Order: sequence, then structure tokens, then C-alpha cells
Amino acid sequence: MQASIPSGTRDFGPVQAQKRKYIFNTLEQVFILHGYQPIETPAMENLSTLAGKYGDEGDQLLYKILNSRLGESKKADEVKAEFELMMGGKSFTPLLTERALRYDLTVPFARFVAMNHNNLPMPFKRYQIQPVWRADRPQKGRYREFYQCDVDVVGSNTIYNEAELVSIYNMAFEKLGLKHYQIKINHRKLLQGIALYINAEDKFIDLTIAIDKLDKIGVDGVSLELVKRGFEQSQIEKVLSIFIITGSAAEKLNQIQETISNHFIKAAVEELTQLLALSKNAKIEIDFTLARGLNYYTGCIFEVVVNDPACTFSGSISGGGRYDNLTGIFGLPYVSGVGISFGADRIYDVMEELNLFPESIIQNNSILICGMDDESVHAGFELQNILIQNNIICELYPEAAKPKKMFGYADKKGLKKVIIIGENERLSKTYTVKDMTVGEQQTISFEQLLNELTA
Repeated sequence: MQASIPSGTRDFGPVQAQKRKYIFNTLEQVFILHGYQPIETPAMENLSTLAGKYGDEGDQLLYKILNSRLGESKKADEVKAEFELMMGGKSFTPLLTERALRYDLTVPFARFVAMNHNNLPMPFKRYQIQPVWRADRPQKGRYREFYQCDVDVVGSNTIYNEAELVSIYNMAFEKLGLKHYQIKINHRKLLQGIALYINAEDKFIDLTIAIDKLDKIGVDGVSLELVKRGFEQSQIEKVLSIFIITGSAAEKLNQIQETISNHFIKAAVEELTQLLALSKNAKIEIDFTLARGLNYYTGCIFEVVVNDPACTFSGSISGGGRYDNLTGIFGLPYVSGVGISFGADRIYDVMEELNLFPESIIQNNSILICGMDDESVHAGFELQNILIQNNIICELYPEAAKPKKMFGYADKKGLKKVIIIGENERLSKTYTVKDMTVGEQQTISFEQLLNELTA
């Protein structure tokens, strides 16, 4: 059997895992500084919780979990027929499946709030760092298993929440060393205003799905997509005319109001103007083509892209928005929420390409204790326990071996110091310490060793 992993997933060795942990820890510090608390939800949810929340295309990307013992309640041909329907995204029969792996962290969070709202302070601010799964086509920056790092606040609909999320963006990317990025913002009501403007309110979801593909298929591709979805050429031309509006954020908002005048546009421009005023130093761009195709968004929407010329990655590294009705699906209406999600795996790829990880996070500060004979290994074991009690990171080479073998082990792990114990050291109650970076070594007493390692 040849060892392999599923397409769209990755292994992370010690160095890569330390870098990912650096991202998680950095984001977590920023979340905590802004008053967010951690929660965790199960890897799997009831299919009824997830289905219908991400649109038709999203539903087809759900990893559904087959029920066990399928053949006991129906004939094999009936099970097969229902299975084929399910794989086509056309059926979610409880006979075959009642659970799925979570697609994102937002819908499970809304379910969590609905189940626990009596015990939660409102507004409730939470962060969550966990993996999600999507049956997508793997490509650069797009994985089937990846981590999301989310911050959300529910129970408040003030624009100050969106402004705080912009502040989180600024602080997080500053701490990660990512300087060249753009926070794109739009408003779902603005998109509704465009739908009303072209007399296509009944096709609002079709419109957002098509617009959301702009960065993947371009203007011509979006035009063809709109044609396939039943839009007339005159409607498509009006939509495309919105895309070419240019200028500063304020100028764009003024131009959209001059072009379209309805209550949706007025409400959207008012909120976006307030957000811009509260986020004066942020790298914000108004992007009327930003749609965020997930069906549950209702207000301001966000997306962050990297615009560093030295980076080849072209997708978004974060996104999110306001959702007013999501908890109502689970029996808790009128609880507005807003949140953003950092794509940790995409951020990792960008930071790796731009060489943004500090050297200190991949340096191994552990000390290797080497015994030259069995008695010395035992003495090394006792020394290790003493050093650990003094909060000194150290490990014991677990058997007597030739120095070349033990030093080679230290080199592979990037260890900076090796403590050598042999018969002479045991008898004189000293320790030989070798600096692996320069190759020098000295023999010192236990007191000197402890002072040096704790200095």
C-alpha cells in the first residue's frame, strides 16, 4: 500500500505546524484584546442545519456523512437511486444521510446561539478557530480541508461592530507583518438596489451568484452567466455600467446615488458612509462587484485581498459580513449578527511566499542531553527532570550512542546546545556543554549550568 492523503488536504511537519500556530496565536491575541471569547462546535452538524444556507452551489460542496447500515430498511436499487440524487445535490433524504461536515463556522455559530441564548450575554462576542470542509475542486489557495479563524458579534446591529471588525483587520495584519492588502467592502442592500434598478428583484440570488464569480471568470464570463440565468441584454448592460464606476470611496458612493435612487441604495450608502468615517486610516476600497455569494448576508460585506507585487496569490484571505436573519432559521428571530473569517491556510501560503514568518518561531530552543554510556543516560534522565522543573526546555537522547549520531540528531532538529555526560563528568560532577552553532564546548559545574540556562 502506497502512503497518500486525500486530494485537497495537507500534512504539516514540525516547522510548518509552528508557523501555523504562530498565525493562530497572533489572531487569537487580537480577538481577545477586542473582548471576544472562544467557543468550539462539533466537526459534524445535522444536515438540516447546514443545507440551504449556502445556496445551491454551496449545498453541492457539503461533505455528507452516510448513515450506517443503509441496506436494512430498503432494497438496494432504491438506496442506489436515492444516493445518486443526493450526490447530484437534488436530495437530502434522511434514509441516506442526516449529518454533514461543517462547511463554515458561521452557521454552526448561529445554531449555537439559538440553543444557548438564555445563558449568553447580549451582545455576545465570540471567536472560533477550527477546521472546515468543502468538496471543492482543489487548486492553489483552495483546499478541501482548511482552518477558519472567525470573530462574530450577535445581538447588536450598530455600525460600530463593523468598524471594530475593520480595526481587527488592521491590527491582525500589522502583527502578522502583512503590509500590502486591501479591505474591500460593499453592502447587500446596494446589490438589492441594483436588482430593483434593472427590474430583477425576483432574480436577486441569481444576480449575486453571477457577480460573485467576477474575479474567477471576468466581465465576459459574468455576462454569459447572467444570460444563462435569464437576464436580458439591457439588464446586463445596466449591471456592467455599475462595475466601471471609479474614484475614491466617497466618490463611488456619490456616483451610485446619482445613478440609482431607491430606498435600498439610500440605506446602503448611509451605512457605508458611516463605516468609512469610523475607519479613517484603514485600507478600505468600495467595490460594487463584491457580492459574497452566501445567501445569509444582509448588510455590509467584507473581503480582503493581497496586493503585494511580490505575491502570486490572487484570491481573498478573509471575508464576512452582516447577517440579520440567520438565527431566525433556528427559532431565534430578530438577532442580528456580523462577523469576519480569516482563512488561515491562505494567510499561511501568502506569508510563506513573502517570507514574513519571524525566524524566532522556528528556532528550536530545546537542549539535548546526551549520555555516553548507560549510567550516564540515567544521570541525564535525572538532570532532565531537574531542568524541566526550572522551566528549561530540554530532551534526553534515550540511549547511549556515538557522539556523531547524537550530534546529527541535534543538527536535524536545529538544537543550539548539547549537554554531554560521560564517565569523567559523572565522577567530577560536571557537565560538558557544546554550542552547536559555533562548535565550541566547555565543562562546567551544575550551578554554572543552571545559571547559564536560566540567565
